[in-house]
Amino acid sequence: MISFPKPDDLPDSQRIVITGIGLTSPNGNTVGDFRESLLSGKSGVQDYEIRYFGKTIAGICDFDVRRHQTRKDARRGTRAGSVGCYCANEAILDSGIDWKNTDSSRVGIYIGVTEHGNVETESEIHEIRGFDYDTKVWSHHHNPRTVANNPAGEIALNLSITGPHYTIGAACAAGNAGLIQGLQMLRLNECDLALAGGVSESIHTFGIFAGFASQGALASHDDPTKASRPFDKNRNGIVVSEGGCIYTLERLEDAKARGARIYGEIVGYAINTDATDFVLPNPERQAQCINMALNRACLNAEDIDIVSTHATGTGMGDALECDAIRRVFGKSTKTHINNAKSFIGHTMGAAGALELAGNLVAFDDKVVHPTINLDDLDPECELPGLVKNEPREIETIDYILNNSFGMLGINSATVIRKM
Repeated sequence: MISFPKPDDLPDSQRIVITGIGLTSPNGNTVGDFRESLLSGKSGVQDYEIRYFGKTIAGICDFDVRRHQTRKDARRGTRAGSVGCYCANEAILDSGIDWKNTDSSRVGIYIGVTEHGNVETESEIHEIRGFDYDTKVWSHHHNPRTVANNPAGEIALNLSITGPHYTIGAACAAGNAGLIQGLQMLRLNECDLALAGGVSESIHTFGIFAGFASQGALASHDDPTKASRPFDKNRNGIVVSEGGCIYTLERLEDAKARGARIYGEIVGYAINTDATDFVLPNPERQAQCINMALNRACLNAEDIDIVSTHATGTGMGDALECDAIRRVFGKSTKTHINNAKSFIGHTMGAAGALELAGNLVAFDDKVVHPTINLDDLDPECELPGLVKNEPREIETIDYILNNSFGMLGINSATVIRKM
C-alpha cells in the first residue's frame, strides 16, 4: 500500500476538523436529541402509506421547514432541498462561525445523495394524469427541481453562497463521499469552509418501495419499531427512511484561530469499487476499503474503538459485510461494533453522515450506542465486540471508523480521531 504521513506530521493547514453538525433524523433533529434516542433505545420507524404502493413502514423526519426557508422557496423547491437547507443552517449555527462576516465565495457545498428527481417526476406524472397527459400543465419548476445538483444548489440559494456547489451521487455511500470531498477541497485550497454530508428524500417516491419489494428486500413487521433488525436471524429487509446530516469542515489552523469547538479530526478515508455485481457486495473489496482508510490514518485495526456498520437488514448484505469486518477486526480485542439503522432505518444518501454523527458524541461521554432489535443473532453475523441492545460504557474512545456501502459496488470508509 501507499505510505502516508502521520496525521500529526501534517501542517495544520492540511488537517481537517469537524466544527459543526446539523441534522434531521427520524428520531431527532439535533445532535443531542439524536444521541439521546440512540442511548435510550428509541426507534424512529413508524407506519406509513404512499400512493400506488399502499401501506408500509418508514423512517419519517419531523423538522420545522419554515425555520430556515420561506413558504415560497419550500413550495417551489424539493424535499431534499428542504432537508439540506435545514441541516446546513443548523450546522453553521452549531459551529459558532461568524457567518455575516464569512466570505461566501470561499464556502463550498458538497452533498451526497442516493438518487434525486424521482419524487418530483412521480408527483408531476401523477398530476398530469388528471389533464389527459397534456404537457401544457407540466410544472415549469421541473427542470431546476430534478437537475442532479439541486440539493446543493438549493442550499447555495438559501444561504447566498457563491463558492462551488455540487451534489455527489454515490448510492448509499454518499454521506461519507460528501465528507471526503469537502476534506479534499479544503486541502486543495478550493474553499475555506466546507458544508459536507448527505441528504435523502427517499420515502416520498413510491418507486423505491416497489423496487425493494420486488427484490424481496423491503422490511416488514407487525411492530414498525422492530422492523429494522440488522444482524438478527429474523431480519427481512430494508426500512426506507429520509434524513440528512451536514457538517461544517475547516482547516485546523482556522478552527484554532477562532477558538472553535472541535468534534473530531478526519484522519483517514477511502473509496473503492467491487466491480462484481449490481447489488450484492463483495467482502474482499469492502475489507480492502477499510484497510485503505486505516492505512491513510496510519492506524492498525486494534486502534479503532468503534466501528459504525453499514448493515441494512438484508440477509446477504449483512452477512457479507460481517465477513469483511471479521477480515479486518477479527483479532481486535478493543474494537466495539454498532449499527444506527436499527433505530432509524436506511436514510440512503444521508446514512454515512448521519450514522457518524450518532457516534461522534462518544468521544465525550465514552458510551457506545448499541444495535437494537437484536433478539436472535444470526451466526453468520457474529462479530467480536458487537454491542447488542444496551449501551456499553468503555474507558476511552479515541478513534471511530464509519462504514458506508452502496449499490453498484461503491464502498467508503472514514476514520475520525478525538481532538
